[in-house]
Amino acid sequence: MKNYKIGVIVGSLRKESYNLKTAKALMAMAPQSLSMELINIANLPMFNEDLEATPPQEWETFRNQIKAVDGLLFLTPEYNRSVPGVLKNAIDVGSRPYGKNSFDGKPAGVVSVSIGNISGFGANHHLRQSLVFLNIPTMAQPEAYIGGAANLFDDSGTLTNDSTKDFLSGFLGAFEKWIDTNTK
Repeated sequence: MKNYKIGVIVGSLRKESYNLKTAKALMAMAPQSLSMELINIANLPMFNEDLEATPPQEWETFRNQIKAVDGLLFLTPEYNRSVPGVLKNAIDVGSRPYGKNSFDGKPAGVVSVSIGNISGFGANHHLRQSLVFLNIPTMAQPEAYIGGAANLFDDSGTLTNDSTKDFLSGFLGAFEKWIDTNTK
């Protein structure tokens, strides 16, 4: 199997974010064919089309990071039954200016992580709606909703729950095949 560069985008800025901890666990468990790297969205200025005449350097850096990867893995918490504003902003920045969508055609996966039992279901599906419009082929199965996140990690941020590890390992196997099948 070919080697692929995967950009990992975490929709939470909190230092102790369960989504960030899950992203790090996935990166550590990734098959050898998937080289995963975090793409930081914390410093992206809010999207404003008026700024496109002279785009902020942070926008250009982010867009180039997206263009440089073969695929994407999104991790999102749920804020008010949707994605966090910082993640939506990153999607808006990366998909503009009109006609120059940095995300175009890059295969992706979505994982939602929450302390609650609904496991970020709303955010997961809202994110998928945006990804469809951006022509990002998104893996449908297995769906990844991780609930009860406060009980899955030790004090150092290491994933300790064996059934979650097993699930994420299976998810990564399917994601690897998805990327290999859908990469241009």
